[in-house]
Amino acid sequence: MTTKPKKSNKAVNRTPEAESALKELFIDELKDIYWAEQHLAKALPKMIKGATSDDLKQTITDHLEQTKNHVTRLESAFESIGEKAKAVKCLAMEGLLKEADELLSETDKGTEVRDVAIISAAQKVEHYEIASYGTLKTLATTLGYSEAASLLAETLEEEKTADSLLTEVAENYVNEAALAE
Repeated sequence: MTTKPKKSNKAVNRTPEAESALKELFIDELKDIYWAEQHLAKALPKMIKGATSDDLKQTITDHLEQTKNHVTRLESAFESIGEKAKAVKCLAMEGLLKEADELLSETDKGTEVRDVAIISAAQKVEHYEIASYGTLKTLATTLGYSEAASLLAETLEEEKTADSLLTEVAENYVNEAALAE
């Protein structure tokens, strides 16, 4: 049986040190996802080029445009908290994009199996982004950064939609077509 964390009716006593440490973690995580989005914007064209299905190409193309907007939105989030936008290498995204490259190189060009591999790689990226943006939105709210929280929530919803669209492409066509190859 799982228990839900209990909510306290008492206001949490915030120490300046704890708030400072949480703010530092929040900023570090913003820098991380900022790098991740910038590098994803560079990697998505390769996935588009490698895709066979027109629906998959369009889905990733649409997400590429959103990803560029995510970078701009993150810059606004940094600005809203009085910080300069700075990217710090995201090891998780680096690994996910490396895996995507491997999947492309291990599958045959022009096949639906390659499309399945691209969807798999893209959804792993989306799930990482969903986790990151969910955490960042919650931290922004906790720290009282309402503008940043709103910006991050908007991106979070777009990431969830992108994941759903990839699932739709896989379930509506690509997986069955790959099975028939």
